[in-house]
Amino acid sequence: MPALSDKTRQSAVALGVLALAACLAWGAADISSEAGYAGVGPNFLPWLVAGGLAVVAVFLALEAFTGGFRDMPDSLAPDAPPVSAPCWSGFVWMSGGLLLNAALITRIGFVFSCALCFACAAHGLRQAQSGARQGLRSWWVDGAIGLLIAAPVYWMFTKFLAISLPGLTQSGWL
Repeated sequence: MPALSDKTRQSAVALGVLALAACLAWGAADISSEAGYAGVGPNFLPWLVAGGLAVVAVFLALEAFTGGFRDMPDSLAPDAPPVSAPCWSGFVWMSGGLLLNAALITRIGFVFSCALCFACAAHGLRQAQSGARQGLRSWWVDGAIGLLIAAPVYWMFTKFLAISLPGLTQSGWL
């Protein structure tokens, strides 16, 4: 089977992004457009993302047909640098963090589940970058940073926007 040219592969990326935009637009068409208190309906953001993806797809297609993605090494060239293998352990840590967040958000609350998700994701990204094992200190630091990010987000959503998120206590502050 002959290898695909860079132009063909880059055009396929543009078509894939356009297909994703079309799927989002199709889903957005099923969402009610009745405006809320802000004058914007719930389908505004899906339409905005679909339109943005369509614009990106057009630019990707233009780039592919006018010389290809610039400053990208040709993967078919004999002197091309080797492609590094994926870091599966980092992928597992990040995926596990997302699944833990989904499983624990109603049990331990938004703040702690998001902090745990952040710590797992930071661990996975750090492992993908260096491959080295991390100590207990990095877990504590990542957990503290996750708490410092998740707590204000929780409070803004629950106190200022009046959006109900699962909390650990009934006080509305944790």
